[in-house]
Amino acid sequence: MATDRPEKIVVPMSDFGIEVLWVLIIASLGLSAVALVFSISHRRHIPAAASSAGDDVASEAARTVLREFEKNGHSADAALITWSPDTLRKILADDLPETQVIVVSNREPYIHNTRDDGIELLVPASGLVSALEPITRACAGTWIAYGGGTADRLTVDENDRVEVPPGNPSYTLRRVWLTEEEYHAYYLGFANEGLWPLCHIAFTRPIFRASDWEAYEAVNRKFADTVVAEARNERPIVLVQDYHFALLPRMIRERLPEAIIITFWHIPWPNSEVYSICPWRERILEGLLGSSIIGFHTQFHANNFTESVDRFLESRIERADAAISYGGQTTLVHAYPISIEWPSELLARLPPVEECRARVRDRFGLPANVKLCVGVERLDYTKGILDRFHALDELFTRYPEWVGKVVFLQVAAPSRGTLPAYQQLHDECLRYAEELNQRYGGENYSPVLMLAEHHSQEQVYEIYRAADICMVTSLHDGMNLVAKEFVAARDDEQGVLLLSTFAGASRELLEALIVNPYDATMMSEALLQALTMTPDEQRERMRPMREMVRDNNVYRWAGSMLLDAARLRKRGVTGNGERPSNSNNVVSLFERARKAAS
Repeated sequence: MATDRPEKIVVPMSDFGIEVLWVLIIASLGLSAVALVFSISHRRHIPAAASSAGDDVASEAARTVLREFEKNGHSADAALITWSPDTLRKILADDLPETQVIVVSNREPYIHNTRDDGIELLVPASGLVSALEPITRACAGTWIAYGGGTADRLTVDENDRVEVPPGNPSYTLRRVWLTEEEYHAYYLGFANEGLWPLCHIAFTRPIFRASDWEAYEAVNRKFADTVVAEARNERPIVLVQDYHFALLPRMIRERLPEAIIITFWHIPWPNSEVYSICPWRERILEGLLGSSIIGFHTQFHANNFTESVDRFLESRIERADAAISYGGQTTLVHAYPISIEWPSELLARLPPVEECRARVRDRFGLPANVKLCVGVERLDYTKGILDRFHALDELFTRYPEWVGKVVFLQVAAPSRGTLPAYQQLHDECLRYAEELNQRYGGENYSPVLMLAEHHSQEQVYEIYRAADICMVTSLHDGMNLVAKEFVAARDDEQGVLLLSTFAGASRELLEALIVNPYDATMMSEALLQALTMTPDEQRERMRPMREMVRDNNVYRWAGSMLLDAARLRKRGVTGNGERPSNSNNVVSLFERARKAAS
């Protein structure tokens, strides 16, 4: 068959050609060797201190490049800045002079309850409170929250305010009163039977009632009235916290158009298909887009929010600038991974690790040779408590030699106990714990200790310091600050963290043992690895995690948002007007850090 293709001709290489080729190869290798020798020789003339410093910076950059807080245009070099209360005060003084900071949350940082012998002060062991309280102290701001303590009304002045912290006041707590009906429908109803399961992939069906929505809207309006009443001028910075107040930013914007409104969503945001379940999906998105800035723990959640807006609202999505324009207003949508206070004032009041260990073991009657594994959180179906019990059961089945040598202590503070899903979880946890104790326990040994009661932050940190292993096995979570608290508590650089891949903290604490909580076999193998890990390996893993929490502390989280807010204000953009077409609202974290430290 005829073809136009030329015939391929192969010409054999002569012996002379082969010799030339080998000469070229040997010459190339020789030049490479000379270059290597020259490089080593040159390096020997570098001062030792400079060489060591270069290695430290290089290793730091390599280690942090994949962490969540280095994404979204942030620079790894920002970790070299020391973030502290003074840093925040400097940002406010230099970039936002005379600006009032108002924090809004459902939960209050200090609760007053009546007791037979007087009034008891309770500081809730809450991730949100532990993150925001040092920020509000540093900013000398006003915190607006629901007053649910039985003695809360007895401890406020005629304007429903109380100065806190007790004994060393540095900011104002303004309490908002809700009727029992309002609280039940707004908080337990729409927020926690509707939005909470909607946003968490935990296979609990969301429940939406029109009456709950009406109460949710009314309570958001009540908080908006309080924000306006507490604002000293028309240009405050308002930090709106979490899913309880999705409508609040728009309500504040309508009455304080020049305010900077930063909304932080502390839980995951679902994909647009899941979000479409909500009957009031457009209203919630419109409410949130009253914000100047909306923050999420991870870029993934921020992307989900943007996709939901793109699907359900007529808007302009500017992905390069991480901004959404809607109704003549512009909102930045960024990832700001939340963290904790560093250094923690609480740790300064606690005894050394060995003393904490002895006290906890004495309290629960644990022998010195028994490994202590702990879990600490609210009793919630998103936290994977039952899955830890499954993992322990699997460990004992696969490795029976560990029966009698490990105890799991679960601290689970009661939460939303009137809701059926939480009542069912409480009963299932108690039943499974009792089953494991009967199957594997003995006269002086119970493998599971279940404490369904509230603990103070000091008690919780003492348990962290006493533990050999901490399990954070969320089925779906925003960040989960328990993981970071455990790391911060371990100044002895010992202890092992088992961390769910579905918690935001797993994007930062890369040296933890990352697990899939739905896989009991995998979790049991990770538990075995933790139980047998050498002190040297524990130190190698714990040290970089502690450095990460130190560098990316809660002051950096707040400072990043405040510096973005300052940039918006300087550009004349608060959310109530179009952003200039030639501006770039993505602020480099290294730029922020250098400015804050200068």
